Amino acid sequence: MENLRIAVILGANRNGRTGPAVSRWFVDLVRSRPDLDVDVLDVADLPLTERHGHGHGAPVADFGPRVAAADGFVVVTPEYNHGYPGPLKSAIDSARGEWFGKAAGFVSYGGMSGGLRAIEQLRTVFSELHVATIRDTVSLHNASALFGEDGLPRPEMAGAGAAAGLLLDELAWWALALREARRSRPYPV
Repeated sequence: MENLRIAVILGANRNGRTGPAVSRWFVDLVRSRPDLDVDVLDVADLPLTERHGHGHGAPVADFGPRVAAADGFVVVTPEYNHGYPGPLKSAIDSARGEWFGKAAGFVSYGGMSGGLRAIEQLRTVFSELHVATIRDTVSLHNASALFGEDGLPRPEMAGAGAAAGLLLDELAWWALALREARRSRPYPV
């Protein structure tokens, strides 16, 4: 069977050590799965604009085609001021129909909330884009304490690794089901 193509969307800037450590940890987990092909879309690499028109943002480089090529997505995001970063919103809005009829999961990190408020906001955005969101998430509470100075995960990350495995199993199920559905009948939008 053809591998599923999963786009991991890194929604944070590269400042500090927590965001890059979380991103590296999760991308390494996804790459260890033999059933998944991974495309890493780092929002920090995109030339984002705030222009909007026709109900969505201006196209951004090759972001739309890479979203279109994916069977499913995982958004890795911090929580800033009870929400997710503005550049992530601009990236998401730069595509529209490319998202339809696919599945997405979330990995969040932050302080006490672990980024859960960012995930709840992203769920409403992806609902508008006709994306089925996975119920189970990975939420890293007090994430800066979960990684050493070297950026490597500490032993207490074992539970998060199990949660990430469950998230990827569920995402793979949904992504495959929706890919088969899109191939047999176009999504009705």
